[in-house]
Amino acid sequence: MKKTLLTLLAIAAPLLATAENKHPNVLFISVDDLNDWIGCMGGNEQSVTPNFDRLAKSGMLFTNAHCVAPACNPSRTAVMTGRSTHKTGVYDNGQNMRDVLPDEKILPEYFANHGYWSAGSGKILHYFTDARSWDTYFPKKEKEMPIPPTYYPSNRPVSLKRGGPWQYVETDWGPMPVSDKKFGGDYSVSEWVGKELAKKHDKPFFLACGIYRPHEPWFVPQKYFDKFPLDTIKLPPAYKEDDLSDLPQAGQNTGRNRYFAHIRKQGQWKKGVQGYLASINFADAMLGRVLDALDQGPNKNNTIVILWSDHGWHLGSKEHWQKYTAWRACTRVPLMVKVPEKASPALPSGVKPGSVSDQPVSLISIFPTLTELCGLPSKPGVDGHSILPILKDPSKAVDPVAITYLHQVGSIGISGKDWRYIRYNDKSEELYNIKQDPYEWNNLAGDNKYVDKLVEFRKHIPNHFVPKPAVKVVDLTPLKWHPYQEGAKLPVSKPDGALTRLAFVNRLEQPVQIHHISKQGELQKRMMLKPGMTRELKSSPGMAWAVTNLTGKPLGHFIHGDRAAKAVIQNGTKP
Repeated sequence: MKKTLLTLLAIAAPLLATAENKHPNVLFISVDDLNDWIGCMGGNEQSVTPNFDRLAKSGMLFTNAHCVAPACNPSRTAVMTGRSTHKTGVYDNGQNMRDVLPDEKILPEYFANHGYWSAGSGKILHYFTDARSWDTYFPKKEKEMPIPPTYYPSNRPVSLKRGGPWQYVETDWGPMPVSDKKFGGDYSVSEWVGKELAKKHDKPFFLACGIYRPHEPWFVPQKYFDKFPLDTIKLPPAYKEDDLSDLPQAGQNTGRNRYFAHIRKQGQWKKGVQGYLASINFADAMLGRVLDALDQGPNKNNTIVILWSDHGWHLGSKEHWQKYTAWRACTRVPLMVKVPEKASPALPSGVKPGSVSDQPVSLISIFPTLTELCGLPSKPGVDGHSILPILKDPSKAVDPVAITYLHQVGSIGISGKDWRYIRYNDKSEELYNIKQDPYEWNNLAGDNKYVDKLVEFRKHIPNHFVPKPAVKVVDLTPLKWHPYQEGAKLPVSKPDGALTRLAFVNRLEQPVQIHHISKQGELQKRMMLKPGMTRELKSSPGMAWAVTNLTGKPLGHFIHGDRAAKAVIQNGTKP
């Protein structure tokens, strides 16, 4: 009898182990604005990233992975919903995901509905947590602000003088005289995530870790700048003088921007590169803290790790600074997947450590890949395909191309294995042989030798693009309301940039008159607003607007900033 019982236990043990491992944990790591400047991707020889390289060596590195959109909001929306930009209509940063997709279930909610504990910290979505989708969050999910308090200098700018109202105020860099802990931000995120990884949980977990750097501003503790002395900084290898001469007008308009010209004029190019490298190194250190916590805790052998960046970044290539382009510098991103042996029933052998795939992969594949690895049913309506076949064999292909969608509806970049194609919404094109021209210096679209290659790529252009819904007024960036002060002089308009939306909202209990303030300081009546009324007009960065009552008594003013905005007229200064 005793022998029979022992035999039954011996048979049951592996079955119980299999049942326990049916749903592995997920450590879901996003990094903001990180291009290929990490050691394992070879984008910049000066970069120091031992922990990114360490994670890549422990799993599979995808060297040809591309974002779904080259901006935070649409890229993260696509990853978190598993749905493509051209089908959802979320194309740019100004949109509110929940306005466009009010009922869409995102990754943490989907996993929670299938027995997981969902938790996160840091920026996973675009500056909101989506509280309903998580069991817990740090900072508290109800605050809808996912980034913990971060040390910033009291006097700004630190390095880069603002070129005008058109410039994003966070475009700046410099070392901070504080420790990692006092700096907060990503350190606080890594600390909180590390504590959760040190625990044994009752349920399998979906744990998200959003590392904000190297997103602007490039302020990180001094010691990270010290690793990159300014006199050793080399300019980005992808930069080439006169690189835009063979591009169509739409490409030239996309590339050449005021940021790069201003940075060069201010003599800040090398300092900017230094700031980006320092911020990447800081992000790497925070990643190391998280990986250490996983390796030293009880969840190491049953946790899938996936790391991705929402999009890349230009530091001068194509005469561009920032993101928002369809070139490889902006669409190609780090993607790493680690699956321990026996953790996933779908991949019992795990991912071979140190494996590398150069197959084209889109971040839209993250959602279906994770559900398959974790033994969950497929989410209906997901647009991407699981890359499990590549995780089994890195030479396998799942999709022939990866498509990136720009904020101009109809403009796209298409990445193949060795070639890349760009088509703008005016039908102009670019074509590059990446194997021979990794920095995309030579546009081959006008060469008759490559007509067949153009035809091949055109077949992948979607037949339909969902229109971009207008951003609701409530979601527009609020301008600072300056209530009138006796004897104060009104500012004059200094317009400097393209026209965009400006919505005036009257929260006073009296009607008001809106005036444009001319360059000479003259008030020019534009419209009247009754109490509770909202009306829009076109304005540009640097334009000044005065508000009076109907008898001309001054009430206050606004100065338009660098983007579409709302001007809320109210008592007090709170937006």
